[in-house]
Order: sequence, then structure tokens, then C-alpha cells
Amino acid sequence: MFNQAVTFRELHVPGTPFILANAWDIGSARMLAAMGAKALATSSAAHAFTLGVPDMGQVPRDVALAHASDLVAATPLPVSGDLENGYGHDPASVAETVTLAAKAGLTGCCIEDTMLPSDSPYDFAQAVERIEAGAAAAKAADGDFVLTARADGVMLGHYDLDEAIRRLKAFEEAGADVLYAPMPADMDALHSICRALEKPVNALCAGRFTQYRLADFARIGVARISLGSALARATHKIIHEAGEAMFGVGDMSRLGQVVGSDIIDPMLTRFMDRA
Repeated sequence: MFNQAVTFRELHVPGTPFILANAWDIGSARMLAAMGAKALATSSAAHAFTLGVPDMGQVPRDVALAHASDLVAATPLPVSGDLENGYGHDPASVAETVTLAAKAGLTGCCIEDTMLPSDSPYDFAQAVERIEAGAAAAKAADGDFVLTARADGVMLGHYDLDEAIRRLKAFEEAGADVLYAPMPADMDALHSICRALEKPVNALCAGRFTQYRLADFARIGVARISLGSALARATHKIIHEAGEAMFGVGDMSRLGQVVGSDIIDPMLTRFMDRA
């Protein structure tokens, strides 16, 4: 169980990473909390999947924040919101999104430098301005609010590691609390990011990074490991494989691999009586 005397901010210790578990509904939030998660986060992609739409700016802000509020109410754990680009291109939109996120009960959020619905990055100056506005709103919020600034251009193929680090350093200077460049080339590149920054670094554990253990991320100075949409995608992979077998050749055997209600039910009910 999460010790509520420990704040979300205090969990971020470089070299002692915690897992920020991305949930996509109340059930997954309660399961992750019951299994030992210290904090939860939304995932824009995983949430979009539940609505039957693709990621990349398809879910409106009010819908995303209502979903986040559901996760906040589901367990006693702190929840950070994956709030895409802040639902607007101008700095004022980012500031408003951060303010609304705090009012929704979130203890933090993540803002990326991608010009959604395009996957192109904002130019450097605009990207920094947007984080400055978000950081000011985070500091003005009631209660402590942890702002994470993302540089997505490496993952999306628009700029290199040097540019990602340049942006992250500027975001750090602009007041972001946590820095995040998803999916750099390898652990050496991730290590370079950690070495270049003073504030905590978030790493995405997906794709090639799933071969590493918590201790490997700790060794290079990571403070937080998020899962993104990985668990949601794993769930959909099971649905796809079972569905292909059932509807294709009438093979029902994959249903026998599902975890029973004797395990899941206690997890789902553990936090139902939250005060």
C-alpha cells in the first residue's frame, strides 16, 4: 500500500527508480495498486483504445480529464496524467490544461513537444515557452503538482539525441520537474540523457527496453520508469490472438490461459472501500 505521507515528488530519486504504472480503466488501476504500484498514470494511447479510436490527439481534453478523475477515485495512489501536447498549441492552452489537471485531482502530468494531430515537433522556442507556461501553472496549483516535459522527436524520427538533450535542458531550466525522451536508441543513449540533466529522468519501458531489469535502469540514474500503453497493448494482443483462433478455426483453447476470478476479484475489490 502506498504510504500517503510520501508525496509523488519524493518518489522521484535518480538511481532508485519506481514504476509509474499506466492504467486504462478502474479495474486495471485497482489491480496494479493491489500488486504494489506506488503511483499510477493514465496513457493517452491506452485510453484511446478503450474508446475505439487511435492515439495522437483523438480524445478531447474534457474526456481525458474525466477519465483521469475516475482513476484518481479508484485507489489512494497518486495519479499523473498523460495529457499529450496540453490540448492546444499556444502556451496558454498548456497552462489551462495543467490547472484543470490539478483541479481534477491529478498529482502531476506530462506535456509533450509534438504538434498534434501531426507528429511534427514544435520549434525549439515554442516548445520551451509551452513548458514555461505549464510550469508556472503547476507552481500556482493547489497542492504539489509534478510537471513532466517530454521531448518526443527521437522516438518519432524528427530530431537526434543531441537535440533531445538540448530541449530537455531547456525544459529543465523552464521549470519542469521531470524530463522524458521516450525510446532513445539504447541504454547508452538513455544514460547520456540522465548524465546531462540535474532533475529526475523518466524512462519508457517498452520495445527494446523491456529486456532490462529495474536494477539496470537504476545503474544509469533513471528516477522513474513508465509503462506507456504496454500493458494495454499486451491485453489487446491476447484478445486478438484468442479472437483469431475462435473466429478463424473454432479453437477456444486460448481462453484457458486466462487468470481466474479467484485471483482477479480480490484485486478489484481491495480499494473499493476507499474513504
